Amino acid sequence: MDLRRRTMDFSIRILRLCGKLPECAEAQAIRKQLIRSGTSPGAHYREASRGRSTAEFASKLNGGLQEPDETAYWLELIVHAKLHDTPEIRDLIRETDELTRIFVACIRKSKASNE
Repeated sequence: MDLRRRTMDFSIRILRLCGKLPECAEAQAIRKQLIRSGTSPGAHYREASRGRSTAEFASKLNGGLQEPDETAYWLELIVHAKLHDTPEIRDLIRETDELTRIFVACIRKSKASNE
């Protein structure tokens, strides 16, 4: 699966999860943060793919690197606060780790090709 599609699928899964969170104030606050950070990797990757050079690609992708990590934080907080805990969340946490690793590998490869 290409990364553009994978990040889009990830964003959709995040949005669907947010729709399942309880309506309490705590979950509502986390929901807003999770929607922002969880849909951001796809947007950053799409912007990076339109970079005019490999250096620009790496720079733009590096700018979005913190988003998957922040997403993992919000997902873990949901679980630890006992707001929602399903295998779906555990899978999304794994996916944020994989996306982070992929982004780092893409950035390193782009920087190495520039040297």
